[in-house]
Amino acid sequence: MGPIIGTIAAFIIVFGVLVFAHEFGHFFTAKLVGIKVTVFSFGYGKRLFGVKKGDTDYRVSLIPMGGYVKFAGEEAMVEGLSKPQELKPGDFLSAKRWQRFLVILMGPVMNIVLAVAVMSFINMAGVSVPVYQDQAPVIGWIEPGSPAEEAGLKPDDKILKINNKETDTWQDVELAVGSKPEKTINISFMRGSEVLDVALKTESRTRYNMGYAGFFGKVLTQVQMVAPGSPAEKEGLKPGDVILAIEQEPVFYYQFTDVIEKNAGKELTFLIRRNGEEKQLNITPVAEGGRGRIGVRLTLESSIEQYGFFASISESFRYNIELMSMVFNFLKELVTGETPASQVGGPIEIANISYMALRGGFLSLLGWIAFISLQLGIINLFPIPVLDGGQILVLVLEGIFRREFSPKVKQIIMQIGFAMFIVIIVFVILNDVVKRLPNGWESLLPW
Repeated sequence: MGPIIGTIAAFIIVFGVLVFAHEFGHFFTAKLVGIKVTVFSFGYGKRLFGVKKGDTDYRVSLIPMGGYVKFAGEEAMVEGLSKPQELKPGDFLSAKRWQRFLVILMGPVMNIVLAVAVMSFINMAGVSVPVYQDQAPVIGWIEPGSPAEEAGLKPDDKILKINNKETDTWQDVELAVGSKPEKTINISFMRGSEVLDVALKTESRTRYNMGYAGFFGKVLTQVQMVAPGSPAEKEGLKPGDVILAIEQEPVFYYQFTDVIEKNAGKELTFLIRRNGEEKQLNITPVAEGGRGRIGVRLTLESSIEQYGFFASISESFRYNIELMSMVFNFLKELVTGETPASQVGGPIEIANISYMALRGGFLSLLGWIAFISLQLGIINLFPIPVLDGGQILVLVLEGIFRREFSPKVKQIIMQIGFAMFIVIIVFVILNDVVKRLPNGWESLLPW
């Protein structure tokens, strides 16, 4: 039951922060322009508990799938009552159009502000970042039998473009390949001084249906933990040490375990880097279950990136703008079919990753909250009637036509939007479920 409780707790923490920020944006702006707020709810459906303070009922409701702010006078639109007869000062529809526009807009904006603020804090606190991600995409190792090997790629080839998009770093490459499972991608690469092109058919890996090519960078291995009494500890290997070579041969992260397992009982000379200095250690792997072990937990070579106050804000803006571009590109490719719908994550997936982030520590959880908050802010601006973006679109159109749409028209728009919203929610939840079934969507078919 531990992981289940942990997953639920992590989901409540993450969604609680996101919903509070979003609804606080609506709430604070409404109060600022003089609109009364009657309900500030975390979750939908039946009220479970809460407290009433002034005009507002602060409550927790039954279905924890978001939340909402209810403004005074919303009943007028639902019931089709006319504005002059029924609306009072402080009602939402009594406010000027630009005031309503700001109130609706500030929900998504607060999610984007939260993402920028949280990433700024993380940048100041310092975060461990794999070194290879920002390096030029020069291949260091290719998995035997992988699509990359079958396509003829070799170590030291430098990837220049994938599907005519420049790939300056390994992060660019991972995004381009990961979003194209079981697709043919065109790779331009440099071998020596010659630029070549090759078509590569990716594989699909993990339940997230991520594209896989089988090539990796020159990623060095860093020691994360050393087991007490192990060969590694006895010979002086320490956490933080970076493995440069074994027996005078460069050994990258993806090869390290295989090299150790194949050399049980044989003394190996390790070249390591510790605090900027190189050292040699002689370590003999012990045989466990027929395979060599030295008693370490490994990670990718990483560095701690830490920024000052203003630099952290600047870096946060850069990161979030880049992430925003990735989100729009992902959605575009989702519509065109270049990226499969199975890569869309719903509430079950968010809860699962939230638990993993929670176990990774405070900064890990904050990073995940920032990542989701930015996407929530962007998606809420889409012109789907039930979302904030749909209401913003209505207000913009009313401004263009210089007249209010009738309550009946608005009600029809909201009903259409709600139907669209239900379809989307059902799809993403089913999508989360089928990822865990042996044959994906085919598992739901009776034949």
